[in-house]
Amino acid sequence: MFGTFFLYFYSKRLIGMNMRASLLRAGLFTAILFSSVITASAQDAKELYTTATGFIRDGDYSNAILVLNQALQQEPDNIDFKKQLGFAYYLQGDMNKAKNIIEPILNKKEADEQTFQIAGNIYQSRQEWKTAQKLYEKALRKFPESGELYNDNGQLLMFLKVFEGGMGSYLKGIEKAPNFSGNYYNAIKAYVYMNNPVWVIIYGEIFVNLESYTARTAEVRTLLLDAYKSLYNDPAQLNKAIEDENENKNRKKAVADFALAFKASMGKQLSVVMAGIDPETLIMLRTRFLLDWYNFSGLRFPYALFDYQRTLLKQGMFEAYNQWMFGPVANQPAYRAWTTMHKAEYDTFLQYQRNHPLKLRADEYYNDNKFTMVR
Repeated sequence: MFGTFFLYFYSKRLIGMNMRASLLRAGLFTAILFSSVITASAQDAKELYTTATGFIRDGDYSNAILVLNQALQQEPDNIDFKKQLGFAYYLQGDMNKAKNIIEPILNKKEADEQTFQIAGNIYQSRQEWKTAQKLYEKALRKFPESGELYNDNGQLLMFLKVFEGGMGSYLKGIEKAPNFSGNYYNAIKAYVYMNNPVWVIIYGEIFVNLESYTARTAEVRTLLLDAYKSLYNDPAQLNKAIEDENENKNRKKAVADFALAFKASMGKQLSVVMAGIDPETLIMLRTRFLLDWYNFSGLRFPYALFDYQRTLLKQGMFEAYNQWMFGPVANQPAYRAWTTMHKAEYDTFLQYQRNHPLKLRADEYYNDNKFTMVR
């Protein structure tokens, strides 16, 4: 009986102890939770914004929306917070909420380029094409130097089959923001369709310099190499360019035609590529082009791209540059072999390139904007 009583008493005590331990754990959990709430509420709105941006970067849009709404409780008129919230809803796929957040901001003076870009994406996702068109027109009146907005506008017009308008928007973006890569990329694709290798060559090399390590880079490298082949597949056209350029020079008032001068100078190097085009022949071709260009056309048409090439040539890095530009798509095993055998030379070029990237100059726009979208 005593044993039975002892077991009963001890089991009751254990139950009590377990209950007290459970209550203690619950109390600690509540205290921790309460402490977290206090910490969260005490967080600076800017810290919350930074946290939300991290969630967006990680693809956690629900948490980004939650935190941004907390930030807006502290600063309900903050345009940046609202813009980011609208963007988070857009990424989440809730276009109605995204539109309701972004639209009221558009008429405010604080609305920046990104606000209009987000709004344009929302309208297009909702298939509100005319609204999107009007939005970009308004945005470009407010931000006439925005390469990003010209690019977005061009893509919309191309989608709507307004080809000349779309191409014109890309080229205007190149003119106004020459160091933004997006317009070059889309213009290159259009020029490939139009079978215009001159501008594919020029804009292709610029693009690879501006955007060196993306999926689009390999694509453009291939288009660039193909453009050189296409240019030299028509010797008669090159010879005519030489004749036309000579006629221009003999006039009292020479017609300033950058593309013609480029094609004529390239035409003079026809003998270099008679056996085919690869990185080695391109090095010789492009070296001779530079010598000819600066003898006959450099003063008329100053251009940062050619200045950059000439600097690399003078400093003994032009071969490495051309291998970097064309080798990966021309012949991958040969490219790897070259970089292995010339490691110090290649590393020197890469270091120079990191410290001295190509920078286009705003006053050097030579495209005549004449194009036909049907081949």
